[in-house]
Amino acid sequence: MSKKQQGNDQIIADFFIKSVMAIIVIAVVAFIIIILKNLGNEKILIKEQSYQAPAQLEKHIEPPKTEFSEQAKQRGINFVHENGAIGNRMLPETMGSGVAFIDFDNDGDQDIVFANGTNWLWNKKISSTQHIYSNDGKGSFTDVTKEMSLDKRFYGTGIAIGDVNNDGFDDVFIAAVGKNHLYLNQAGQTFIESKDILDCTENGWSTSSGFFDYDNDGDLDLMVLNYVQWSRELDLAADYKIDGIGRAYGPPSNFPGSHNCLFENKDGKFTDVTEKSGIIIKNGAKTEYSGKSLALTFLDINKDGWQDVVVANDTTRNFVYLNQQDKSFIEQGAETGLAYNGSGKATGAMGIDSSYYKNDADLAITVGNFANEMTSFYVNRANMGFFTDESVITGIGPQSRQALSFGLFFFDYDLDGRLDFFQTNGHVENDINKVQAAQHYAQKSQLFWNCGSDCERTYIPVNNAGDLNQQDLVGRSAAYADIDNDGDLDVVVTQIARSPKLFINQSPVGNWIGIKLTYKQPLLDAMITLQIGDKKRVYNYSTTKSYQSQVQKGLIIGLGDDKISQIVVSYYGGETTFKHIKLNNWNTVSLE
Repeated sequence: MSKKQQGNDQIIADFFIKSVMAIIVIAVVAFIIIILKNLGNEKILIKEQSYQAPAQLEKHIEPPKTEFSEQAKQRGINFVHENGAIGNRMLPETMGSGVAFIDFDNDGDQDIVFANGTNWLWNKKISSTQHIYSNDGKGSFTDVTKEMSLDKRFYGTGIAIGDVNNDGFDDVFIAAVGKNHLYLNQAGQTFIESKDILDCTENGWSTSSGFFDYDNDGDLDLMVLNYVQWSRELDLAADYKIDGIGRAYGPPSNFPGSHNCLFENKDGKFTDVTEKSGIIIKNGAKTEYSGKSLALTFLDINKDGWQDVVVANDTTRNFVYLNQQDKSFIEQGAETGLAYNGSGKATGAMGIDSSYYKNDADLAITVGNFANEMTSFYVNRANMGFFTDESVITGIGPQSRQALSFGLFFFDYDLDGRLDFFQTNGHVENDINKVQAAQHYAQKSQLFWNCGSDCERTYIPVNNAGDLNQQDLVGRSAAYADIDNDGDLDVVVTQIARSPKLFINQSPVGNWIGIKLTYKQPLLDAMITLQIGDKKRVYNYSTTKSYQSQVQKGLIIGLGDDKISQIVVSYYGGETTFKHIKLNNWNTVSLE
């Protein structure tokens, strides 16, 4: 076949294919026209359907009416914190000092102790002292500092309360920058200082502290946290500056870490057992200490009947000291999920507390953090043995991100049977607003209402709690107690170089019970279980929490509409069950 003939055949084939395609297109168009024409002659029936609105993702629930009134001065508290600042910006000046509730005279009322700073030794100005106030039973206070011989001058930080010599009267330990001090209560008449040496580092800077029974022998041992290795010379040499401010209060990264102390109680005298207890933590094989500790709380994490310790560290990983039942601990912060936040980072951790916040087996541990870091909200779901940071899904996280948080705690402010949450805030740098428009030195405290199972997120911010969250404070330590004996919990907050605030709870409240535990020896640690129908509520009986603070001894538990059938107290000596419960009153349970 010639090339010319092949070309002609190809032309014919192409023409045939195009003709067939054209015919098909014309047929399809004609068919569509016929169909549309027929549709036009028919009635189209539309079935009417009812409209189904999309389901709401979350009920809109408002917290109940809440009212706290600030009444420190009118109730007799004229204390003013002294931080010694004269312009050099020494780091201890901005970290604040503690507050604790104590019934020092055993009259049933909550008295108050304030730790105080002082002027630095190089400043010859007359300085202030520690302070203690006596409660008249109705919530008014009288300064009895001199009468009780607590008019002592040193740079006080945290406070712990406990009956160390088992004489029936609570004693006062005050941690410090420099030498720590233990004051023994002389039958409510005065205090005398113990000669025990309660420092395990040279030139230490101790912060939070607490009494607990680490060896289950029935007396109170003492743990003391240390922050960083600090001196005036180190601080000046660091010469930390912020553009637009000049010399500023430096971060803890400018200073070497330190280690914590443990003192064992032997017949009312304390022995340093720090070295052999296993609580000294170093950075791997290095010689540097990894702790920069600011707050602690005691609880039995693994339910073995022995008290463990959780420690909040500033910019380094948090510690979990698990009690080995042989007078030693192993550190398991990373293994339990509490060392770092949800992003796997160490935070600027300040205050700490724990609770069974949902009235079930889920245990929460909260840690207040630096500005632009959410408050950590670690949850161990149903005793799985591992905590995860659920700050966002519980509702605390997004609301707390901007704040710089110090003291915090769980408490049931409206006595509805669910544990609410409070944190006080305040920046460490006086002039921070000059360089960060969104940050302020004085900040508002935050109150969160526990919404229970009715809400997608457990915690709802209370927008107006009266003075409690409407005043701008340079907040540091925070504690609670029923100071006026009306059954609800009042709040005290300390400030830097300012007066503390005393917030009286005037919110409508529900039914409650108070539980105080007595034993033949001091008892600060126990687990309390309320049986309500076929459900149980669990509470950790411990006063050490927040930041450099201690709350009142004993529990006030809100009931709402719940009816209690029995209460079980579990402690190192065994277990006690009681059923005769006085409503809206204190119940003293003897465990002897």
